[in-house]
Parts: sequence; C-alpha cells; structure tokens
Amino acid sequence: MSFLRHIDRCNNYRPHEFVPLRVDGEPTGRVRPAFAKELLHYGEVFGGDAAEGLDLLPVPADRTDAVAAVVADLARRHRVQPPLGEWYPVTRGGRDEALFLVDRSMASWFGFRTFGQHLNGYLRRGEELLMWIGRRASDRRLFPGRLDQLVAGGLPHGVSLEENLAKECYEEAGIGPELAAQAAYTGSVTYFAQTEKGAKPDELFCYDLELDEDFEPRCTDGEVEAFHLMPVTEVMEIVRTSDAFKPNCSLVVLDFLLRHGLLGPDDPDFDGVRRGLRAPLDECRGFSATR
Repeated sequence: MSFLRHIDRCNNYRPHEFVPLRVDGEPTGRVRPAFAKELLHYGEVFGGDAAEGLDLLPVPADRTDAVAAVVADLARRHRVQPPLGEWYPVTRGGRDEALFLVDRSMASWFGFRTFGQHLNGYLRRGEELLMWIGRRASDRRLFPGRLDQLVAGGLPHGVSLEENLAKECYEEAGIGPELAAQAAYTGSVTYFAQTEKGAKPDELFCYDLELDEDFEPRCTDGEVEAFHLMPVTEVMEIVRTSDAFKPNCSLVVLDFLLRHGLLGPDDPDFDGVRRGLRAPLDECRGFSATR
C-alpha cells in the first residue's frame, strides 16, 4: 500500500462544492450552499448569494459577538452542535492576525483556517529509534480508538505556542513544563480537508521531543486510553499498511520519517510525500500528492 493515500485523504477538499465567505471583501472562509442559505436568514450579519458567495456584513456590534449570536441560535435550533467555548482566530494568514474569533466547533462550518500542535515523543536505544504512540480513548467523539502522537491538540486564540504546548503535554502525557520546554519545533504540516461539517484548511506545528529510557507517559485528562512504545520501523509499517492512525497524525508521522531519514529517495512515495505535506491553504483548488 502507498503512503500517499493518507495525503490524498487529508486533502479531499472539493472547491466546486463550496462558495466563498468574504470578510472585508476578501475570501476568508468557504461554506456549502445549503449552510449559506441558513446564514442568509441572519440578514443583519450575512449578505450575498447562497450560490455565489457570502459576505460578513459590517455590524454595529463586535464581529465576534455578532457571529457568536448566530451560532447560538443555530445551536438552539439544533442546526449545529452547541458551542465548545474555545475561541479560534479567524485569519487569512498567521494565527496572530485575527480578524475576529469564532467558536472552535464552527471553524469547519465556516471553512476558516485552523491551527494545531503535534509532538513526536521518541527515544534512542542503541541504533534503534522508538516512538511513543497514544491510543485515543474509546469515548472520543472523533476517531475513537485510533492511534495518535504522544501529544496533540488544537491551538486556541490568546495563548502562546509555548504555553499551549506545555498545557497539552501535561494533560495528555503527564509531561512537566521543564521537559516540555525541551521540545524542538521542526516545521509545519498543512492539509486542506473536507468533512461532514465543511472545509478544514489546517496547519499543524510539529515538534520532536527526545525522551529518556525511563520516561513513562501518563494521561491526566482522559483523552488517551493507552500508550505504546514502538520501534519507528513498526510505526512506519502501520502507516504504510493500515488506517490505524487518526488521519492528520499519519501526516505528522510521515514528516518525522522524512526528517529522520527513514523515508528516503529510494522509496517510490518519497517525492509525493515530500510535496504533499505542504498543501496550499490559500484557496479554492483541489490538491493531490499523486499529480
């Protein structure tokens, strides 16, 4: 089996199924026409045409508050899930360039760019590399029981990369702040997915943390039901031959394999993987690692 199916699965966005959502006249999100029709019921906040594209209108109130009021009413009418109370920045660029904020639960409904952090915990045993892998709890709403990085989580507004990584490290693996601070940022993985909610252009900030032999992860928030220490060659084979990992976590594993020389130019998937881990997020065109 090919590694490239993971990249194609995470880049399944089909632009023709969406219309743009403009903020200040600039395309910022993208929504399905059926959801656009719902939003046009809130004519004081959204304008435009469900078939051609929507505009977030100038509002007398704060944009964050105006959109939150729409979301609350949609949730009250059971059109969307209740808000989670975690705020994500709405941006056309970096996460520090927020135009306004939106509840995390709605980011994909509106097709806004999102951000996350994933940390590879690994150790060396002689010449062998081993990686700590988490198994998501069976009661998780998304991808229950799938394999995951040692630490992974969304990146909300108003908290620094360092603060959020330290929080996620402690909650998901019992890693204290001093050890978390040793994690090395290794670059970003980007992908443009399509889900049942809508579009998901996503950027993952990736980190490596080399651990001692005596390290033992401990989940403190219930999101992980078990941890497994595996040879990286075994992890590589799992990714190659199965869908056991949460989809975007497969991409982070592939990035690790490239950087550590375990997936090299002699592999037939090398060029496609190298190209496919940096999908364009700037707009409406499909992407495939195989073309």
